[in-house]
Amino acid sequence: MAQAWPTLKRLYLNDFSARLLDWYDAHRRDLPWRSDTPDAYAVWLSEIMLQQTTVAAVMAYYRRFLTRWPDVRALAAVEDAEVMREWAGLGYYSRARNFLAAARMMAAEGFPVDEAGWRQLPGVGRYTAAAVAAIALGQRAVVVDGNVKRVVARLFIVETPLPAEDEIYRLTDAITPGERAGDFAQAMMDLGATVCTPRSPKCLLCPVRAGCRAYRQGNPTDYPRRSPKKARPERTATAWWIERGEGVALVRRPPKGLLGGMLGLPVSEDAGAGERLGQVTHVFTHFRLTLDVRRGTEIALDGDVEWWPRETLDEAGLPTLFRKAVTIAMQEDANVRSGG
Repeated sequence: MAQAWPTLKRLYLNDFSARLLDWYDAHRRDLPWRSDTPDAYAVWLSEIMLQQTTVAAVMAYYRRFLTRWPDVRALAAVEDAEVMREWAGLGYYSRARNFLAAARMMAAEGFPVDEAGWRQLPGVGRYTAAAVAAIALGQRAVVVDGNVKRVVARLFIVETPLPAEDEIYRLTDAITPGERAGDFAQAMMDLGATVCTPRSPKCLLCPVRAGCRAYRQGNPTDYPRRSPKKARPERTATAWWIERGEGVALVRRPPKGLLGGMLGLPVSEDAGAGERLGQVTHVFTHFRLTLDVRRGTEIALDGDVEWWPRETLDEAGLPTLFRKAVTIAMQEDANVRSGG
């Protein structure tokens, strides 16, 4: 029996991938970055945009971005500020900076030919390199995103709390086939997104439930295990609404750090003087920021300033935090002008 186990295991794993791929062929999601002839640039762009961002939020950005810059050479030739403006509202702006830096490298040196080569690019980690290698290059690579982690944790009842990177990677490697690895990766993602969901998983619709240990135990939502959440630190600052005629002061933030390279209202750590117009709160990955929005004077300005027309502030490519602050300031101004 001991000698027969490797053969039985191999048959089981082959059956698992075959069942999943049959399901994927019939039920895969229709997404704009999926193609029978995938392009590495388009796949890479989608994977960068989808990091910590939902499919629904990415759709319009992806189409618009690819229309403006359809290949790596077109992207590499544009100014940083133009790309950052196009990325505004999508969040996690270091992604855009790294994406542009990597595009310029590839425009000069060519595309990497394997997963290891992709790992050398700025902003490309284990997951993204594997996804591009499998989906765009047709190579066997082990692709593990959030959806895959959940599916694998339930399949094998992984007791280690997330991230459990090495354990889940090893288990995903064990079920990844040599052929159609890209389709298999996308099938696992689709399964997690549409069937093996965080809450109320649709186990009766799952093509691989027979091999799922959590389903057999009757407790799929107990997995993946999670460590207790840490409280987010609270930070405060002041955003200044400063006008000159019909223009509003915007400053370009430093290239590195929070909202790096983006235009925004001038910000200071202390409140200082000035009429308080309102307050906005925004949750970032590692902390929660509360901004007092105050009317200021040009004395508070430091560095290069762009005086942006009030009427076209929505075209400035402001990140969500500053769009919220601008909305509050303009509403308050409108109230004052109307005598409200």
